[in-house]
Amino acid sequence: MTYSVERYSKKQERLWNDFLEKTKNGHFMFNRRFSEYHADRFEDFSLIFYDEKGRIAALFPANLADDVCYSHQGLSFGGFLTTEKTSIQDVVSLFGSLTEYLKENSVSRLVYKPIPHFYHSLPAEEDLYALYRNGAKLIRRDVSSVIDLQQPIRYSKGRKWSVKKAKKEQISVVEKVDLSQFWLLLEHTLESRHEASPVHSLEEMQALRDAFPENIRLFVAEKEGQALAGALLFVNRDVVHTQYLANSAPGREMFALDHVLDYLIKDAFSESRYFSFGISTEDNGLYLNAGLAAQKEGFGARAVVHDFYEIEIS
Repeated sequence: MTYSVERYSKKQERLWNDFLEKTKNGHFMFNRRFSEYHADRFEDFSLIFYDEKGRIAALFPANLADDVCYSHQGLSFGGFLTTEKTSIQDVVSLFGSLTEYLKENSVSRLVYKPIPHFYHSLPAEEDLYALYRNGAKLIRRDVSSVIDLQQPIRYSKGRKWSVKKAKKEQISVVEKVDLSQFWLLLEHTLESRHEASPVHSLEEMQALRDAFPENIRLFVAEKEGQALAGALLFVNRDVVHTQYLANSAPGREMFALDHVLDYLIKDAFSESRYFSFGISTEDNGLYLNAGLAAQKEGFGARAVVHDFYEIEIS
């Protein structure tokens, strides 16, 4: 089968979002209300694929930079978004239609970021096979840490100790709607410990949180009204991801962040499937922050890779 390809336009927002809800590997980040918050930073090149009967067969969130098409650089991952009916052969054909469309539009390369398997509602690695068939080259591999919440959770000895100690401090964990207090804590944490700043501004994240209240959630550790630590989560279907973690100096002394994470893992989201801490790599995956990875593994998390592939468009 061959597919017709159309570049996404604003008038198709509802069409896009409605199909997204039917996909087996979708994420709320692909909702146009989310992905367009930074529309001024990227030249959007998202594509819609139609079958021979004119029905949407797949979505492809992407952007263009010079003559390179990227799985959207403003999002953690991307790739083809497909439904439970999509077959291996369908995705092989989708790649054929994609590369032909890119060639017609003078694109020289495709950089593709598959969606990690734990975000799939059903198995959806057809694209990995199609990448192989198209001679894709692995150009980057990050490694993240993920807990399978439906398996027995085994904390390390040190993590058990820190959580036990934190519980003696009479710290409460509360969910917040207003992100401003947490954001000050986050900015200080990133600046003082990593000489970095959040990817999002407070205004951007507050607007996104207000637009997606079920998906973007903030939990803060407090003692006597003082915010000690917190976790801003991206919740997608049955996957919980720690988008931002922040801790204060008093919070570190009381292991407040460990207390927050323990509450999220064992109480608030214990019925979810996966709890993701995100990547612990830098320099395009070549440097592993072993200490950071060990902290996550102390909660029982184990490795899942995030890959980047490149295809030359001849």
